[in-house]
Amino acid sequence: MNAGDFWRGQRVLITGGLGMIGSTIAAKLVPFGADITLVDARIEPYGANLFNIDSIRNDMRVNIADIRDKEAMKWLVQEKDVIFNLAGQVSHNDSMQDPFLDADINYIGHLNVLECVRRHNPDALVVHSGSRLQFGRIESNPVSEAHPLRPRTPYAMNKTAAENMYMFYSVVHGIKVVMFRIANPYGPRSQMRHSKYSMVNWFIRLAMEGKPLTIFGDGSQIRDYIFVDDLAEAFISAAVSQACIGEVFNVGSGTGISFKEMTECIAKVVGKGTVRYVPWPADYVNVETGDYVTNISKLARASGWRPMTDLESGIARTVAYYQENMARYI
Repeated sequence: MNAGDFWRGQRVLITGGLGMIGSTIAAKLVPFGADITLVDARIEPYGANLFNIDSIRNDMRVNIADIRDKEAMKWLVQEKDVIFNLAGQVSHNDSMQDPFLDADINYIGHLNVLECVRRHNPDALVVHSGSRLQFGRIESNPVSEAHPLRPRTPYAMNKTAAENMYMFYSVVHGIKVVMFRIANPYGPRSQMRHSKYSMVNWFIRLAMEGKPLTIFGDGSQIRDYIFVDDLAEAFISAAVSQACIGEVFNVGSGTGISFKEMTECIAKVVGKGTVRYVPWPADYVNVETGDYVTNISKLARASGWRPMTDLESGIARTVAYYQENMARYI
């Protein structure tokens, strides 16, 4: 069965649906004829933006609700076939300042969704978006799913606790789940107002404004940057594949890029912006995890998914999007 045949008429719920990843998944499912409902609490300063669905607004329903709202979620999960549960607090630095809020959204909120599914729609498939930060200090690259989990921030700890909860609901209650640990996503539809998340997007904004791109240390630290279209395809592919149910997958581009290379690529594509090196701030040293590259072989085997976009191409597509739409994101 091809993707179009699978998704035609499928009832899909996307929490955090007005953010970069959720809205990109929605945009890819609309042409297949999926019946889509987006849910988003539109909490500041997170990435919800109605303009993200401007071109497909009439092809779906949008419900402004919080995943922590038991009554709202009780009704929203009903009669859905697939639930992409993407809502979350996504700044690991903010989680250090307010660990209670992070736990409330990233753990309790997801517990609420799963419990509503268990009680009101136990046949649904639920896909969870975790983070590569769950691994903590990296011991060896590329990082497989077997790498130890030693989270270093409340954000990473709550993502790990939520992942364990998803596995519990799978094993004990028979809920169909798929769990992702995502590298560093970037691309169109990301917020561009601040640098708390999506560093690539923030650097693109700085370069477009002719401002310096500030790097901690010498820029040799390596990260794995995944273009949002590739990430959305990973979610869609995993939801289709029976082999993915009950499994945890690392998701990234599979390619390591240094900060120095990433910023130089942005400056090259944008045509302006300079790179500036500064010492590591004390509050970053404690949570720095070291170099990170994703081993994507498990997801590739289970679903057939492969990333298609190299960093320079992804940056070029992102720059083109914001050259046209920047006013909608700042």
